[in-house]
Amino acid sequence: MSQTASRSQIAPVTSVGWSRLPTGYAIPDCAPSLPEAQDYCRRLARTHYENFCVATWFLPKKLRQDFLNVYAYCRISDDLGDEVGDPTASLALLDEWQAQLNACYDGAPRHPVFVALSETVRKFGIPKHEFSDLLIAFRQDQSVTRFETFDDVLAYCRYSANPVGHLVLYLCGYHDAERQQLSDYTCTALQLANFWQDISVDYAKGRIYLPLEDLRSYSVREEDLAHKCNTVAFCDMMKFEVQRAREWFQRGIPLVKKVDAQLAVDLELFSRGGQEILNAIERQRFAVLGNRPVISKSRKLALVARAALGKLLGNLL
Repeated sequence: MSQTASRSQIAPVTSVGWSRLPTGYAIPDCAPSLPEAQDYCRRLARTHYENFCVATWFLPKKLRQDFLNVYAYCRISDDLGDEVGDPTASLALLDEWQAQLNACYDGAPRHPVFVALSETVRKFGIPKHEFSDLLIAFRQDQSVTRFETFDDVLAYCRYSANPVGHLVLYLCGYHDAERQQLSDYTCTALQLANFWQDISVDYAKGRIYLPLEDLRSYSVREEDLAHKCNTVAFCDMMKFEVQRAREWFQRGIPLVKKVDAQLAVDLELFSRGGQEILNAIERQRFAVLGNRPVISKSRKLALVARAALGKLLGNLL
């Protein structure tokens, strides 16, 4: 195929909604070839979060492209729900994305992500609901901005976080309920850690993921969040929330012993990374409003080094 033909195949359809997103996200008129689609997913991963690229260092080479395909799906799905800035437009784009997912399973997708993903789905027998469940959460984001109880937050994590763990397990050859449940604990814990890290960021977007029942129980007002007031009551509440997230991490730990050594390295890396977020919150004495906790570069390198050492020892034993 000529270079000119290749560019024309992946040229985006003009759309007001898609135009609010990075160039190349839109659904093209014609499907690219499988190699072009796979290259699209690789390039997308390289231009986004460092943590994912670090994790791929520990993946078996034969699985890297499939992980990149799944990552590309999750990345764009998340952006459709969070980066458009117009709930009506987001919902319309998510419907188009769902239609492409359906086409992926029916054998006729046009978007590069789904062209690449169709091969992954075929090889690993991944059920469609593991992908479409994520879209439920992103649709919910367009109208639900408060959660009354912790159970409501957990129900949201059921769709926003847990399917990602299931997808990883499928790619590594695991599809049993026991491992999926343990994965759910870890994925939910990671989501909670991110919520507690980003309270001010999320509030600026109009969202509160802290259970409203906890705000009332600790006499924390929404105005405290709005004005970034790290009151004693707020910090006491955050201490409680951090401990609750730690308990969910603890529930998921047994999964590391129930998968092969290579996947165990990645699980440990992500789990420890999430717990480091909680440690950073604790080091700030839980005063996270207006002061987003971060993991230092040296600590990130230490986590990666530990993971690499774990893989080396696993190969030697």
